[in-house]
Amino acid sequence: MPDHGDQQAPAATVLDPGHGLTSAQVAERIAAGRTNDVPVRASRSLGAIIRGNVFTRINAMIAVLFAIIAVIGPVQDGLFALVIVVNTFIGIGQELRAKRTLDKLAIVNAARPRVLRDGEVREVTAQEIVLDDVIEAAQGDQIAVDGEVVAATALEVDESLLTGEADPVVKGPGDPVMSGSFVVAGSGRYRAVKVGRHAYAARLAEEASRFTLVRSELRSGINRILKFITWALFPIGGVLIFSQLALHGEVGIQESIGGGTVSGPVADALRGMVAALVSMIPEGLVLLVSIAFAVGVIRLGRRQCLVQELPAIEGLARVDIVCTDKTGTLTENGMRLAEVRECGGGAGDVRPVLAALAAADPRPNPSMAALAESLGAPPPWEAVAVAAFSSARKWSGASFATPEGERHWVIGAPDVLAAPGGPEAAEAERIGAQGMRVLLLARAAGRVDSAGAPGPVEPAALVVLDQRLRGDAKDTLDYFAGQGVEVKVVSGDNAASVGAVAREAGLPGGDRPVDARELPPGGGEEFAGEVERTTVFGRVSPEQKRDMVRGLQGRGHTVAMTGDGVNDVLALKEADIGVAMGSGSPASRAVAQIVLLGNRFSALPAVVAEGRRVIGNIERVANLFLTKTVYSMTMATVVSLLTVAYPFFPRHATLINAVTFGIPSFFLALAPNLERARPGFVRRTLRLAVPSGLISGAAAITTYLIVLDGASVPGLTDRTAVVITLCATTLWVLLLVAKPYVWWKVALVGAMVGLLLTAMLTPVGQEFFALDVSDPGKVSVALVVAAAAAALITAVRLVDDRLMHRSEERRAAAPDGEQEPGELHRVG
Repeated sequence: MPDHGDQQAPAATVLDPGHGLTSAQVAERIAAGRTNDVPVRASRSLGAIIRGNVFTRINAMIAVLFAIIAVIGPVQDGLFALVIVVNTFIGIGQELRAKRTLDKLAIVNAARPRVLRDGEVREVTAQEIVLDDVIEAAQGDQIAVDGEVVAATALEVDESLLTGEADPVVKGPGDPVMSGSFVVAGSGRYRAVKVGRHAYAARLAEEASRFTLVRSELRSGINRILKFITWALFPIGGVLIFSQLALHGEVGIQESIGGGTVSGPVADALRGMVAALVSMIPEGLVLLVSIAFAVGVIRLGRRQCLVQELPAIEGLARVDIVCTDKTGTLTENGMRLAEVRECGGGAGDVRPVLAALAAADPRPNPSMAALAESLGAPPPWEAVAVAAFSSARKWSGASFATPEGERHWVIGAPDVLAAPGGPEAAEAERIGAQGMRVLLLARAAGRVDSAGAPGPVEPAALVVLDQRLRGDAKDTLDYFAGQGVEVKVVSGDNAASVGAVAREAGLPGGDRPVDARELPPGGGEEFAGEVERTTVFGRVSPEQKRDMVRGLQGRGHTVAMTGDGVNDVLALKEADIGVAMGSGSPASRAVAQIVLLGNRFSALPAVVAEGRRVIGNIERVANLFLTKTVYSMTMATVVSLLTVAYPFFPRHATLINAVTFGIPSFFLALAPNLERARPGFVRRTLRLAVPSGLISGAAAITTYLIVLDGASVPGLTDRTAVVITLCATTLWVLLLVAKPYVWWKVALVGAMVGLLLTAMLTPVGQEFFALDVSDPGKVSVALVVAAAAAALITAVRLVDDRLMHRSEERRAAAPDGEQEPGELHRVG
């Protein structure tokens, strides 16, 4: 094992920051194990996937029941274990497919730090950084390892994700930087002093960035249900086996009847208990949740959407407000210089100044990139001081040594640099209202990196940039409007300019933009109310974006935040779902749950639709499986109280479970589903499953008591009649849950009926499953009782739907203060 002891390098090993390590020195450190050996953000390992699908609560319960049947026989009664084996292999296979998809996308999304080696800057993976590497950092970059700054140009680092401090920290040579922080302004270089798991944020990053299947309402709700079922199995199983033994009036085992089968009171009692408990266990429910999520990851991966946490699919489906930036989402990333309009009494031709400012910026944003592209080569001026752009101050600048002496220039937001109410501010507002981006070029009195800069400035020119609306922006906004999801544009640009773009995209409220500087301070209740009422905001600071997300969440909303810049990081981290663009800053991609590698805002509807498919379909199959659990509990309880033999063999339970719920649920879990997600999964599922299960169980017991006709031990015709009643009733529940109907759903139910008839009417099926339909009277009783039960289930569901509809109407009509938190504001 490599020695990972004290990795602090002695000062003598520090090389010239302009040269970095040599290849030989890098090789020496790799051999010594002084590398940044942190795990790649990726999916679960192969071992974790296998363990997660094999060692489950449900598999443990099934294994115990199978062990009982393995001892007493016959083999047909152990078929339920084969279903679990098949389910487990399917689950592992689907998750491995999802793993391959995620791993490929994660490689594309991974940040590639720039290190200085042999005097050249090279891109490497984070894992390839070694101790003493000199690493470049610029605006939007995340600090990869703990280090010490060796060179800085207006370098400012935000450490709020680590320390909670909101204000950026200015860094100079000799200052420490911590892994996990990110650069908000300027640029610089730092030497790696702690790498791998010794770095400050490595352990936190390893846990926070690991692909996970937990922390979702669906999974936590299902786990609560499974815990209840687990505890219910013990008393119900105990009471049932006691009643079965009491029925026979003796305890003993008689060896038997060939084929390794054991007969006698205890064996018969155990078979009845296993048959009841197998039906109580929703064996396919957890599997189908995992499969639905995994298939969702695969489908979104084909659309170049990297899902860094599985619950993000579910979470985005529940979102009812999407906060989005303007640049790069509603508008295209690139800009074009449209016009340079000199101000009265200006400084002559300012184009060389603009070219010099663009060239002095080590990491130009889209605005400065457009200037560099349009204005050509800069004059040969030396930049003696540079102030990098930051979202907080909304300007940048440089001081140049020119033949005429030092000149100090700044460029930024006109409403920040220009005098309020002045002609330049008014003209910029007028141009911005047409949807153009406007910057003010101005001359400052002193160096731009001095305290209090820029001070009073002399306007020189208005720089007008053209930003084009994305061709798919309007369709995306229309989709969200149709789905009941409100979109809010939250931008650092001029409010009038943001409003013009929003109007062009057809966003309601675009004609009433609000300057965020005029919002109530402090982020309190008044602030949250204004944010909730307004659609378009301009001049929003990074801290205000975060406060907006918090305010909307405090009012019961589920909020998604989309962004690509370093100014979006705080809000992305705070939002219920953070969505970053693949071309965005490494810091924004690192904190987001979903990364749109194709850089298209129009991909979001596909993510929302996939989440709704997952949630809606899982709720459907949960209804089916929990109906099975409830009718099994009902039958076991009643049989125990009446002290009659349990009506099923375990093989009967296997047949019923397969054709009514097991096989159909696989198809329903992966089907298209556009229903809007709603909170309250457990409550809503139980409200539908419990009545259906109680009625189905009561119908089966009714048939059983009628055909038993006072006897205590049933014959095959009696058992078959109960199987017919339960299959017919639960197939009706399947039809109700499968709505709305399409051809393949009808065909699916028809195929299940065909399988059931094959088992009941063919000699092979009758012998294998121990069925006998030779008594038409008992078959008629079974069908009549099933028809009555189906009618009652339908009536209960209609009443429940009507009551739910009225409840939603009352909530929608109630004043804001009387709404149930989280209901009206959430999707659905």
